[in-house]
Amino acid sequence: MMKGFFKATAACALAIAMAAPALADGAPAAGPGDADLMADATTTGDVLTYGMGPQAHRFSPLTQINTANVAKMVPAFAASLGGEKQRGQESQPIVYDGMIYVTGSYSRVFAFDARTGEKQWEYDARLPDGIMPCCDVVNRGAAIYGDKIIFGTLDAHVVALNRKTGKVIWNKTVADYQAGYSQTAAPLIVKGLVITGVSGGEFGAVGVVEARDVNTGELVWSRPVIEGHMGTLRGQPNGMTGKLNATWPGDLWKTGGGATWLGGTYDPETNLIFFGTGNPAPWNSHLRQGDNLYTASTLAINPDNGQIVWHYQTTPHDGWDFDGVNEFIPFDATVNGKAMKLGAKADRNGYFFVLDRTNGKFISASKFVMQTTWANGFNAKTGRPNYIDDNRPGAPDMAGGSEAKGKTVFASPSFLGGKNWMPMAYSDQTGLFYIPSNDWGMDIWNTPIAYKKGAAYLGASFTIKPIAEDHIGALRAMDPKTGKIVWEYKNKAPLWGGVMSTAGGLVFTGTPEGYLKAFDAKTGQELWKFNTGSGVVGSPITWEQDGEQYVAVMSGWGGAVPLWGGEVAKTFKEISQGGALWVFKLPKS
Repeated sequence: MMKGFFKATAACALAIAMAAPALADGAPAAGPGDADLMADATTTGDVLTYGMGPQAHRFSPLTQINTANVAKMVPAFAASLGGEKQRGQESQPIVYDGMIYVTGSYSRVFAFDARTGEKQWEYDARLPDGIMPCCDVVNRGAAIYGDKIIFGTLDAHVVALNRKTGKVIWNKTVADYQAGYSQTAAPLIVKGLVITGVSGGEFGAVGVVEARDVNTGELVWSRPVIEGHMGTLRGQPNGMTGKLNATWPGDLWKTGGGATWLGGTYDPETNLIFFGTGNPAPWNSHLRQGDNLYTASTLAINPDNGQIVWHYQTTPHDGWDFDGVNEFIPFDATVNGKAMKLGAKADRNGYFFVLDRTNGKFISASKFVMQTTWANGFNAKTGRPNYIDDNRPGAPDMAGGSEAKGKTVFASPSFLGGKNWMPMAYSDQTGLFYIPSNDWGMDIWNTPIAYKKGAAYLGASFTIKPIAEDHIGALRAMDPKTGKIVWEYKNKAPLWGGVMSTAGGLVFTGTPEGYLKAFDAKTGQELWKFNTGSGVVGSPITWEQDGEQYVAVMSGWGGAVPLWGGEVAKTFKEISQGGALWVFKLPKS
């Protein structure tokens, strides 16, 4: 999860089917299969995967909308989610067969006609009282396969719906929501398996990656990401993760965090799925000496059996809540005359990492934010951070009661990260990564803490502060070969939405001030903007339909910033909430 402690009580609602014909009993509908999902990055008539392709480049080969004409782009329609359930709308749409599918706050799914915006059906999950999502009641998207739309819920279920009617096909419990578990990420589908993670790191929930049969929802394999826990394959033991107590003292591994809350990417060339893992629990690092594997890491997992092939830990022994969940994006490049299969990740800790994706070998780490006070770089030989020891929050007096806090330090980035959940994009055209980043810091101090099921398990307190007068958010173009920032666009409010690039030479992203904006991918020049009426914290997409190129994004302010941002959040408290799908295109001549 992003950071925050938020308890929500959700009203129960029913799934409704509108305007879509029911299917005959036992007759499955045709729809996209494995080959279609793997080709999503190159097919332009639909958007079938979270990330616009299994490798999540978020790059489209479409060129009809380009640097020369994007200034003319106008709304085609806006479709409201309706009701009082506004909050943060962080979803990425899925487009297939004339329909647009989006998830909404409070675990809802909507199907809209892609030509008119007319709602075809809506599904509202029956959420119990007492759900505990840390960082707003968001959902980041669904998956599509055959006749199914599949998504996760705030009470830690995975649900498959009929894509034409919205009716439930299967519904599986993933974990105990009363222990702090939830699901907010879009599922990843590989070889007929629905692959998901879990949220809940602020409650001591142990991260896990699981694969289920797409047709039945039955569990195929499970891989906990904290050392000492046992994996399973088709109901049988499948080896322990790591080695018991190798990097965790005592029994802390049992509630060690490492939530896999952002989902994963897949590389068909190496047959590896890549999942990031969250913060160790509790935040108070003095209670858990050691690297605390596999928290704050990227894991490469074999999708056929759930075995970990390699790992790389971006923040060993994390003491600042620098989750390592951010997406790992495979790409190819020639480095020093050698063609290499690489992967990149813009981490919460403020560094942009490049690894050999075949084995996890460290290539480089480059700072992509204004400052990193916790470390002054990474050792090129070991791939480990050069810590600044004085800038780790001090140990509290555990015998001194709840007021015996440790030494306060100033840390930058803040725990909300140099980059939080919002996905970056890689342009196959420019070879640059486009990173939605934030420049801010925090005063942080540790406090005594003990685990209690369903209670926040932090052992730390904080106050977020801006570090620049003219901005917090910054969209930055990064060259992965050099680690240099090519250009940047500064934004007064934090950036909290995803990014997309296109072969038309464009980069799209949204702002909390309500704008969807388009930039020149080579120079960063702002070329177009449109105010949607609420903060844009969703991820834009594009596709071709009836000979025209369309761009779509969700609008609706929310997420972790207004919940956990403190004084920073108060600066932007006037931003209106909302809930709408906006679709744009060029006007017809």
